[in-house]
Amino acid sequence: MRAVVTGGAGFIGSHLCERLLREGHDVVCVDNLLTSSVENIGHLLGESRFRFSRWDISQGLDVPGQVDAVLHLASPASPADYLALPLETLRVGSAGTWHALDLAAAKRARFLLTSTSESYGDPLVHPQPESYWGHVNPVGPRSVYDEAKRFAEALTTAFRVHRGVDAKIVRIFNTFGPRMRPDDGRAIPTFIRQALRGEPITVTGDGSQTRSLCYVDDVVDGLLRMLGSSHGGPVNLGNPHEVSMLELAQWVAKLTRTTSEITRIPRPQDDPERRRPDISLARELLNWEPTTPVERGLCETISCFRLRLGSEEPAEPGNRTVTSVPSDRAGS
Repeated sequence: MRAVVTGGAGFIGSHLCERLLREGHDVVCVDNLLTSSVENIGHLLGESRFRFSRWDISQGLDVPGQVDAVLHLASPASPADYLALPLETLRVGSAGTWHALDLAAAKRARFLLTSTSESYGDPLVHPQPESYWGHVNPVGPRSVYDEAKRFAEALTTAFRVHRGVDAKIVRIFNTFGPRMRPDDGRAIPTFIRQALRGEPITVTGDGSQTRSLCYVDDVVDGLLRMLGSSHGGPVNLGNPHEVSMLELAQWVAKLTRTTSEITRIPRPQDDPERRRPDISLARELLNWEPTTPVERGLCETISCFRLRLGSEEPAEPGNRTVTSVPSDRAGS
C-alpha cells in the first residue's frame, strides 16, 4: 500500500515509517519539523519508496496519486513542547486532523488517529478502560494537548459516521525508546540525560505518581494491527504494568551506573496521579500486548542517548522482565 504518515519525522512516527518500509509499503512522510527532526528519518531518505514532505498540515494536506492509508501522528507530544506551543498544538489537533481526514475521504483511504492516554486526564477510574470518559481540566495548562486530542477523536468519529471514512482511533500510553529528544521534558529522556551527564536526577513531587511504560516497537506493532483491523476503536495501546516515577529514576540510575543523586522538584499542575491502561480490547480485537521487557527497552534507549550525548559506557540489563519492575506495586 501507499501510506501517508503525518508527524513521520517524530519519535514514534519515524519508527512507524521504518516499519512500513520494511514491510514493503510506499511511505509519504509529512512533517513541519516543529518538534521533530530530519535526523530521525535521515537513514530513510535514500529509499526509493520513501518521500519526505516538509509541510504544516494545519495549512492543508494534498498528496497527489494513490493513497491507501493515512496515519495521523502530527502533534507536539511532550508537556514541554505543547506548553511552549499551545496554539500550534490546538491547531494541529483540530485543523490538522480535519485536513488529514479530508485526504482520507478524498482518496477512500483508511485513517488512523493516534490519540493519547491524556484523553483520560487525571483519571478517577483505575486502570483506564476505553469506556471511561475521563477527568480533564479544560482550562488547565495541559488542556491544549488533552482537549486537542479529545476534539480529534470526536472529529474522527464524525467522519466515520457521517462521511463513511474507514477511520480508527488508538489511545497511546507512555511510549519510550530510541529517537526521543534528550530535552523533550518527559521523564525517561530527562532521567537518562541527567544520569549520563552526572547531574541530579529530578523527580517531581514525592515520586509516587505512576506511569505505564511501553517500548516503541510494541506500540508500532499495535498501530499496524489496528490499521489492518475492522474495528473503529478507540483502543488502548500501552503496558498495563505501572512503575512510580521514583522507582523509574532509581532504575535509570542503576542501568546507567551514574553517581547522580535523586532530588525532588515541585510537581506540575494537573500532573496525573496514576496512569495504567486496561488493554483487554487490544488483546481481544488485535491479539496485541507488549512483548519487549521494559529493562531491555531502557537499555536500548540509554545506548541511543549515550551516542547522542557522547558517552560510551553500555547499560547492563539485569533479570527484570516486562512484568517485573522495581516494586511490588507494579502490575497491581
